[in-house]
Amino acid sequence: MADAKILIVEDEPAIKDMIAITLDLAGFDSVSAESAHQAHVAVVDSKPDLILLDWMLPGGSGIELARRLKREELTENIPIIMLTAKASEDNKVQGLNAGVDDYVTKPFSPRELIARIKAVLRRSHGKQQDKVLRVYDLQLDPASHRITIEDLPVEMGPTEFRLLKFFMTHQEKVFSRDSIQDQVWGGNVYLDERTIDVHIRRLRKALSSIESSINYARLIQTVRGAGYRFSVKPS
Repeated sequence: MADAKILIVEDEPAIKDMIAITLDLAGFDSVSAESAHQAHVAVVDSKPDLILLDWMLPGGSGIELARRLKREELTENIPIIMLTAKASEDNKVQGLNAGVDDYVTKPFSPRELIARIKAVLRRSHGKQQDKVLRVYDLQLDPASHRITIEDLPVEMGPTEFRLLKFFMTHQEKVFSRDSIQDQVWGGNVYLDERTIDVHIRRLRKALSSIESSINYARLIQTVRGAGYRFSVKPS
């Protein structure tokens, strides 16, 4: 959770800078946008884990953007916290009806903001735990612990299963071997880099065991000097 990426959508420079510093001190990564259009582009490009969305924005309101994001398949599961000076019950209901996960009323303290972010991320993570993951005809069902390609079962070990689940829930992001170790094995386990490479090779081999028009093994891309990335785009 601590390395989650947060998109700050705020057109007031002082508030945006204060939030960015607060997130950095709390261990989060952050990117920012100043308008509804910039925010939509940033969501598509950076795949944030959570969006801090100001109600009033140039080029369209935050509520309108929230509705749009919740309608689109690629962004519907990204949690949104609305930042607003509108404290009336009607405004809060309007935000929740638009799909917003929580709201923080301005002015707010950095401690409250971080607490709200962590709470929303925990809830979001819990919802995602048992969600069936799908990329093309590759499907991973955490509840039944089954993986299929074109409805055919794919056999792999428990470590490779955890690796694939991690990659499928963090698409288009590059992860170092140390980061993969922390996320998949836990921070208290020490592994040689070659051990991680071995499990990546086993995972690719398992994904290649079913004949398909799509080479699913190639979705796990080696990024030279950086680590690995799961991507449907060419490497």
